[in-house]
Amino acid sequence: MVIVGVIGGRDVSPWHLGQAQLTGRLIAQKGGLLVCGGLGGVMEAACKGAKEAGGLTVGILPQGQTTHANPHVGIPIATGMGMARNAIIAQTADVLIAIGGSYGTLSEIAYGLQFNKPVIGIGTWEIEGVITAETAAEAVEMAFSFK
Repeated sequence: MVIVGVIGGRDVSPWHLGQAQLTGRLIAQKGGLLVCGGLGGVMEAACKGAKEAGGLTVGILPQGQTTHANPHVGIPIATGMGMARNAIIAQTADVLIAIGGSYGTLSEIAYGLQFNKPVIGIGTWEIEGVITAETAAEAVEMAFSFK
């Protein structure tokens, strides 16, 4: 099973949210496991898409309580680690798909690259090592080609 980390911001455009939801749906349809930060924005949209398609979602939460997870997280993991949980997300995933995002997403991209994980970006930071995809479908196809 391919574990795909979907990373991105809480405050993103409707286009980014649409891409995140479609990304989650496509990951589930391909039989992958979606892991994310478990909160709102891109994370919630991706989880919603995956859950609607019958997929499994794991949320690695910064807080110490599972009650902070968005309603589409199937397995919430409370870390109490704050932003340091980004390293866990990047280490757990086989491949990361970054959608939009700000500095938290940037840190997850950096961890992914440091851990030698493929990082695919849709409308996110343009950084050496990040593979650009134009759409969710393109990103998910690429993600599954690495495993």
